[in-house]
Amino acid sequence: MAASQLAKDLFGGKELPSAETAQSIGFYSKGCFAGGVGLPLDGPTWQVMRPSRNRNWGHPAMIALLERFSRDAVADGWNGLLVGDISQPRGGPMRTGHASHQVGLDADIWFGPMPSTPYSMAGREKIGAKSLLRPGTNNVLDERRWDPVYARLLKRAASYPEVERIFVNPGIKKKLCETVTGDRSWMNKIRPYWGHDEHFHVRIGCQPGSAGCKPQQGTGTGDGCDKSLAWWFTEEPWRPNENPDAPKARDLMTMASLPKECGAVLAAPNPPSMEAATYRGGSAVAAAPAAPPTTIGGEAPAIPVTASAFAPTPAIGVPLPRPRPGN
Repeated sequence: MAASQLAKDLFGGKELPSAETAQSIGFYSKGCFAGGVGLPLDGPTWQVMRPSRNRNWGHPAMIALLERFSRDAVADGWNGLLVGDISQPRGGPMRTGHASHQVGLDADIWFGPMPSTPYSMAGREKIGAKSLLRPGTNNVLDERRWDPVYARLLKRAASYPEVERIFVNPGIKKKLCETVTGDRSWMNKIRPYWGHDEHFHVRIGCQPGSAGCKPQQGTGTGDGCDKSLAWWFTEEPWRPNENPDAPKARDLMTMASLPKECGAVLAAPNPPSMEAATYRGGSAVAAAPAAPPTTIGGEAPAIPVTASAFAPTPAIGVPLPRPRPGN
């Protein structure tokens, strides 16, 4: 491949992950990942939305977290997760949508529970997420659409040590600041950002075995209900773009822009099948067999990896449903 080729086209054309040891490479908005696994489109406590995008892939730690989060959320009274975009099979920049979600450590969860009668495949392509904002506003919460269960859902997501940030609309963060009582330490992870009024964005940190993963800055201390939040309620964040027709970063990002290891990820072989690369574990990813780890770019990861997408699936009480073809 040429270094001048657009990365979004190369990564967007991959239908399966690479058959390698799992590791994230680069930064959340400029990178890729190897050894990814897919979240099944249907689970007992989740459904994947917009399945045609083929963005239900992630680092094994991200997929395992989503499975655990979905079960915990149901125990908390939520009726199951509607999972939006995670990542492409090998990460990298996307042809449309997100700037981040490139290293398999980001996932979007809709602000809406899984229905008692699961959506059909066709329905998942058409049904839209509902905004929690007052129509015509950027950051004003519609009190008629707010439910305290959303706070419990966000608190549960923030409770996992591997979660470093959860992005929500500034109006949602403001509502939490005004209403949450008792322990507010978990709110440090809830960060305001543009959009995110129909879903929240869960981001975990760089995982062991990902020596080339670039971490993000820390969020400091406190609950985030300070001047940094007040800024979102000034005019500055919402001023019109002075150059709205300027191309987005993904439209300019070539392979030369990404870490060199991403070229090896693209060239790596596929797993035997999509089934072999789909997550079937319980609360943890299956242990890797005792064999030398696959390397990327000729370099072994600095930290041993203990998870593999292609190890035998451990026995679990109830097998997870497999994706249904057709509608």
